[in-house]
Amino acid sequence: MICEKNSPKPIDKSVITVYTVDIQLTEPFQRSDEVNVIIDNRSGKPIYDQIVSQIRDQIISGALKEDEPLPSIRNLAKDLRISVITTKRAYEELEREGFIYTVAAKGSFVAPKNTELIREAHLVAIEEKLGEVLRLASPAGISKDEIITILDSLTEDEK
Repeated sequence: MICEKNSPKPIDKSVITVYTVDIQLTEPFQRSDEVNVIIDNRSGKPIYDQIVSQIRDQIISGALKEDEPLPSIRNLAKDLRISVITTKRAYEELEREGFIYTVAAKGSFVAPKNTELIREAHLVAIEEKLGEVLRLASPAGISKDEIITILDSLTEDEK
């Protein structure tokens, strides 16, 4: 028996109590390795915007499935060799747009597909492409009617 300072009772060091703790994970989450993001430092586009558009495109195309976990903000930043602040900003933007959701202490996940949201994303992409067509057509003197004729012929070829 040993007495500790300021302890009126002796402490019995011969008694050992062992606790066994069995921890089971009910929902194992593995971070996705399927997210492919390529950063182009020569692009005039901000890095966070490159991340947002590439993850958004993968969600819309179905490459990333509903409720699939995304890489953690820190891991994505480490893999891309960029600031955690940049990846956090990208994830916040994707969440604001409704493409992902975040669960505290679990991470970020692909949000259930909202068909209206996807349709809107496609419309935005189409508007951007049509704007590019108009910019190309203007210096060449190509009229709106000629562009519509081209579009009509392309849609006939698909039938």
